[in-house]
Amino acid sequence: MLQDSIITKQKHERFIKKVCESEIVWGLKNADGFANTSSNEYEDDNEEPLELMCFWSEKALAKACAKEEWKEYEPVEIQLSDFIENWCIGMANDNLMVGSNFDQNMFGFEIDPLDLIIELGKKLKEQRKEIKLQNYQRLDDLVHAIEKIINE
Repeated sequence: MLQDSIITKQKHERFIKKVCESEIVWGLKNADGFANTSSNEYEDDNEEPLELMCFWSEKALAKACAKEEWKEYEPVEIQLSDFIENWCIGMANDNLMVGSNFDQNMFGFEIDPLDLIIELGKKLKEQRKEIKLQNYQRLDDLVHAIEKIINE
């Protein structure tokens, strides 16, 4: 089990690195919306699993998961700036979790969307990249606002 969590964390770290380099996140979408599943790690106040939205760092990884219950889904590209500012904040408001680089067996890393924004912000800063947001002058401003909320 420990080995599985190490592999999952490594896949998540590759997700962070790759999406910050490419500035693209991949999702799976069909006519009804985006691929989601139930969290294996997080529950709501009623001890029900939280809903988890899945995203990938590469089109091929997303496409590999478009089978069985997701066989009607197609990979779609999301700009990293839109993912951070709209998707992650929206998922946090809707009490959803994010699954990164899940494999065909529905095994992957689960993270709170606000924590994901912080991780992405740190990696972008490390890569000396700045992305353009609509509602914030700089990504650092958004990260600081989230950290303030989390630490309250």
